[in-house]
Amino acid sequence: MTGDRAVVTVLGEDRVGIVAAVSAALATQGVNIEDIRMATMGDLFTMIALVSLTSTAAPFAEIQTALTGAAEALGVQAHIYRREIFDAMHRI
Repeated sequence: MTGDRAVVTVLGEDRVGIVAAVSAALATQGVNIEDIRMATMGDLFTMIALVSLTSTAAPFAEIQTALTGAAEALGVQAHIYRREIFDAMHRI
């Protein structure tokens, strides 16, 4: 079932603490990271994670706000999409 999952993307200049800050922001909202992939390409950091929303009571907008705040503090962009929305956006 995809309704209890979301996709998190992070993109920006590589620097120390991105994964820690994003993980902490999600954890404080009760969001669990189920799968994560990261890569650096030169000085560019990219991350995509599949997260579970089953353990959180936080509204989705509150999770978005926490994630955005953490990302802005690091100078990167981070977005969270409900899994069904992400799937619909990326169908061929």
